[in-house]
Amino acid sequence: MKPGNQTRISQFILLGLSEEAELQPLLFGLFLSMYLVTFIGNLLIIMAIIMDSHLHTPMYFFLSNLSFSDICFTSTIVPKMLLNIQMQNKVITYEDCITQIYFFMVFAGLDNFLLTVMAYDRFVAICHPLHYTIIMNPKFCCLLILASWLLLVLDSLLHVLMILQLSFCAELEISHFFCELNQVIQLACSNTIIIDLVMYFATGLLGVIPLIGILFSYSKIVSSIMKISSAEGKSKAFSTCGSHLSVISLFYGTGLGVYLSSAATQTSRATAIASVMYTVVTPMLNPFIYSLRNKDIKQGLRKLFN
Repeated sequence: MKPGNQTRISQFILLGLSEEAELQPLLFGLFLSMYLVTFIGNLLIIMAIIMDSHLHTPMYFFLSNLSFSDICFTSTIVPKMLLNIQMQNKVITYEDCITQIYFFMVFAGLDNFLLTVMAYDRFVAICHPLHYTIIMNPKFCCLLILASWLLLVLDSLLHVLMILQLSFCAELEISHFFCELNQVIQLACSNTIIIDLVMYFATGLLGVIPLIGILFSYSKIVSSIMKISSAEGKSKAFSTCGSHLSVISLFYGTGLGVYLSSAATQTSRATAIASVMYTVVTPMLNPFIYSLRNKDIKQGLRKLFN
């Protein structure tokens, strides 16, 4: 398209999960309920860890950061969706869309990094228990968190700066309930080869490598546990990893499900519906997984309420 036909757009249209008017009150109530459960559940986990000195360990330090990331992750998406449903307005401004993409990438990536760090923490605790307190010292734990933040902030900023260079040609409709990076790029009129290459490289670097780290950590953990002679010792070792394994399975399982569904159906609306699993459902379930399967968190919550 010629440069003369390109205009500076001011807004996008978010088509959402459904355009049927009778479903909008149901969607509003459903997502408002899930958002409140996510916010309150993760906030209680954070408060319980802060208030209970017995939970001031690396594992629960990372868990509190994961809960904080989940709150921010859903807050980046759901409130705008609820506002659009309530106001019967599907518009999101160009600036808000870019901001949403930025924070979505930061907190989605932070969830991924925190799950990797937590897997490494369990690896050190089970495979090198005598050196655990030396390796996972407070300074090193804080350094891991800061490094994750720095890397993700810079990566997200790079993507946003590249999106700002794209040209869009008309009123643009996004078949999603938030500004999803890939769909926004597909709507551009200008050449997107460079940003596509950067996106694929970043996905490989920041997505695949952490997953490999998780698989490596748990392969070593399983190998160490199998060497334990007593059944009680094996059960106790596995119990310390149960909640984390459940969250990892949920996070990567739903993410992979979205990818496969988008590849199979080739319809953006189906992808949007599948995306609800990892953007809303997974952060909502994480507090339940950790509180129901972890006696330390249960004790911390009891102390908090008392």
